[in-house]
Amino acid sequence: MTDGSMAAADDDARRMLGGFIRAQRQMANLSLRQLSVLAKVSNPYLSQVERGLHEPSVRVLKSIGEALNLSAETLLEQAGLISHTESPDDQATESAIRADNRLTEAQRHALLGVYRSYVGDAGTEV
Repeated sequence: MTDGSMAAADDDARRMLGGFIRAQRQMANLSLRQLSVLAKVSNPYLSQVERGLHEPSVRVLKSIGEALNLSAETLLEQAGLISHTESPDDQATESAIRADNRLTEAQRHALLGVYRSYVGDAGTEV
């Protein structure tokens, strides 16, 4: 990717994030000023974020998310900082279940079976 196409992609990502925040604010029936007070960011800065002129920090995204009753993960995904399509780490989940000393062997076996039935891998050996 050239520097020009990378800058254009960054501009598009900022505009998409800003449009998403604006749409969420409008669906929440909040004015720009009301959201800026709830999110503890200045009204002009929030306006610039919504227009895609600024890329907000993670702290600001979290604050906006809390004000809009959205998870920080949702806004981070919209900002392109995390990908929802990343595959979950099934092995880590299963290892954590196996390592949990609070569970009996029978409970571990049952929990692994239920977990695998939800993620679609029920045929794997417990």
